[in-house]
Amino acid sequence: MISLTKKTDNKLECILCPHFCKLTAGKTGICGVRKNTGETITLVTYGVISGYSLDPVEKKPLYHFFPGYNVLSIGSFGCNMRCDFCQNFHISQNVPDVPVSEITIDKIIGDALISKRNIGIAFTYNEPVIWFEYMKDVAENAKKEGLHTVMVSNGYVNSDPLNEILEFIDAFNIDLKAFNNNFYRKLTGAELEPVKNSLKRIANAGRHLEITTLIIPGQNDDEKEMALQSKWIALELGRDVPFHLSRYFPTYKRDNPATPDGTLKKLFEIASENLDYVYLGNNNSTEGQNTLCSYCGTEVTLRSGYNTILKNLDEYGKCRSCGNLIYKNFTFS
Repeated sequence: MISLTKKTDNKLECILCPHFCKLTAGKTGICGVRKNTGETITLVTYGVISGYSLDPVEKKPLYHFFPGYNVLSIGSFGCNMRCDFCQNFHISQNVPDVPVSEITIDKIIGDALISKRNIGIAFTYNEPVIWFEYMKDVAENAKKEGLHTVMVSNGYVNSDPLNEILEFIDAFNIDLKAFNNNFYRKLTGAELEPVKNSLKRIANAGRHLEITTLIIPGQNDDEKEMALQSKWIALELGRDVPFHLSRYFPTYKRDNPATPDGTLKKLFEIASENLDYVYLGNNNSTEGQNTLCSYCGTEVTLRSGYNTILKNLDEYGKCRSCGNLIYKNFTFS
């Protein structure tokens, strides 16, 4: 495992993410879970679980990674962003002082192996990047048992740690929260460019990648910005990268009204001009949920909530009408 600590004068610098927090003894970084304990920076939430559930893989959301199956999902506490609209703020912006009961890695792997229609383990709910050491240990044990691994992340991580993550994570859903740096600075306390770099590295490594953008009225719903964002995804990552536009609801510190359906539909149309697979999420409508073959337009997947029906596909995930490969990671049963 690479070292994530650098000594700087009388401080220790965390080199896991682009914040590069410089910590005196006893202090923790922006994430709240990485602490200068004297000689090194220690993960204080190693093995500490906040959420543990068997979820549909579509809930991550991953629509093109073993559609119709489940994934055992685990999370902890803390985050290296400070999004004022965070949907999971009760765990991402909170690290409990009192001890939380731990679940052993052996139990996690055992539960994953016996869970119904389960393809593996997902690191989700809060930000997995800051859980690096524990995530690595769980993932490497999971892969020894033939399980797949998933990471749902904001993508705010430095290149060397990401290179190591790419060795033990099979599929990613990355939040591209907006396509302008002012949004990132003001609403998340982070920067856009490192996230873009992470996306390119994941795509270039050949790992499964999907992207989510939560649309907040008046903040990242500009039509020209969406055109630029979707064009960038197509050019730098690939037209076939699934892109999820998610409806926002007021929460935590932000009270903008919920995203209007009309806004989502318009941005969906704009993104669809550049990308093959665009989806709408976090709303009650079934519109924007189904998958059509990008070559011939044949409907190959129907979705209602988290119910998934596969149709017009062969055993390899190809469209029966034209032979186009829709799902590279696929099991039909």
